[in-house]
Amino acid sequence: MTSPTLLVPLDGAALAPREFFAGLRAALAGGARAVTWYGQPAADPEQLTLTAVLEAEGRLVALRADVPRAPGFHSLTRSFPALHVFEREIFEAHGVKPHDHPWLKPVRFPRGAPAALLAYPFHRVVGRGAHEVAVGPVHAGVIEPGHFRFTCLGETVHHLEIQLGWQHRGVERLLAARDPRTATPLVETIAGDASVAHAWAHAAALEALAGLEPAPALEASRALGLELERIGMHLAGLAGLTGDVAFLQGTSTYGRLRTTVINATQRLCGNRFGRGWVRPGALRAPVDAAGAAALRESLALVERDVAIANDRLLASASVAHRLRGTGTVTRAQALELGLVGLAARASGVDLDVRTRLPGALHARLPVASVVEAAGDCEARARVRLREIDASVAWIRALLDLHPALERAAAPVGPLAPRALAVAVRESWRGEVVHALETDAAGRPCALRIQDPSLRNWHGLALAVRGAAISDFPICNKSFDLSYCGSDL
Repeated sequence: MTSPTLLVPLDGAALAPREFFAGLRAALAGGARAVTWYGQPAADPEQLTLTAVLEAEGRLVALRADVPRAPGFHSLTRSFPALHVFEREIFEAHGVKPHDHPWLKPVRFPRGAPAALLAYPFHRVVGRGAHEVAVGPVHAGVIEPGHFRFTCLGETVHHLEIQLGWQHRGVERLLAARDPRTATPLVETIAGDASVAHAWAHAAALEALAGLEPAPALEASRALGLELERIGMHLAGLAGLTGDVAFLQGTSTYGRLRTTVINATQRLCGNRFGRGWVRPGALRAPVDAAGAAALRESLALVERDVAIANDRLLASASVAHRLRGTGTVTRAQALELGLVGLAARASGVDLDVRTRLPGALHARLPVASVVEAAGDCEARARVRLREIDASVAWIRALLDLHPALERAAAPVGPLAPRALAVAVRESWRGEVVHALETDAAGRPCALRIQDPSLRNWHGLALAVRGAAISDFPICNKSFDLSYCGSDL
């Protein structure tokens, strides 16, 4: 059975650098997909440890090597463009250069002296009528800080560069200094709109290292929380998107229904954003007969009213005029860039951890994967609409399978020494990746956190090329990416 969690004993796992890059290249050429690729300090300060996690033939595999920091390594991005952001991150964080990288720029703005920020290498377009429009990092509305630099000819966008990093909180550094058994409250703040997804990925990696096999009821509880989070955030995104195109019937209805969903979440775990739902080894959101009945009632209300709003939305000529054909990313482009989650599925790429790496629960109770082909703002909206229906139906089936979920806890004991655990979970935005590594004494010594936004920001930049600059707010909301989730 395929699993979204991988445990790798590290003794003897390291390859020689030549074998590592040859194996990585061969796997990607053979159809494997890069899930993550990152660097960390090696025991030898003259070296860097590289870890690549791939999805190959329906399972997760890891490749690992210690490579010399100098002179660096030859970039693979020209052959496999989806690796571009990983190689840029490695260079940014560790100073090890991927030579011949076609666009070796910071993933986040260079912190330090103000002169470094002013020297950020924005792409320039020159010529008569060419001009730049700078937006942010301080925005007029309630939005996280990010800087957008548009290069335009008249109203048409020729290029967009997105500069992130303004909200750096040092989350990975803070987590590395804590006992992972007690770190979930911090994990839940990595991206507050995906608290359950990040907490589940973190708990799954930790439990794998501790040798805990989650009980079916525990997995069912976490999946329930994740689907409620998915429904709530899709409704929030649809409310924002319909507001941007002045379809106020949708704005008010989707916003109201989001409140119904997050209130249901609060009844089960005590927090409207799902915080406290997941703890390592513990089922913290019990569902009894009364709770299941109340949840079914809330879902019935959502299903009934969202169908009415959807009919109005899809019948509106003005909405279709604003969304259809706007911000298009083709399937080929999505595959080339390595887009994930909602953004990938709206461009015809069937990429969903719940179906590709289902684990025991989703193998027993499959979830419908929602794919649209057009790749435009309308397609991204349609994916949300259809996924709400799919999640409601799946939760009902889950409640039939598990009519009661009782509170339970198992202690998380010692962690396996010299091991790497990788857990991938499908948040509403896309795949969340958590990797946790232990040293010879079983102490956590390295970690990697990856929000789906990291891989999708470049898709937004591509989507607005050739569009009117006034279309950017719609494109931005249709992708609905996280600034802080990319700034760890």
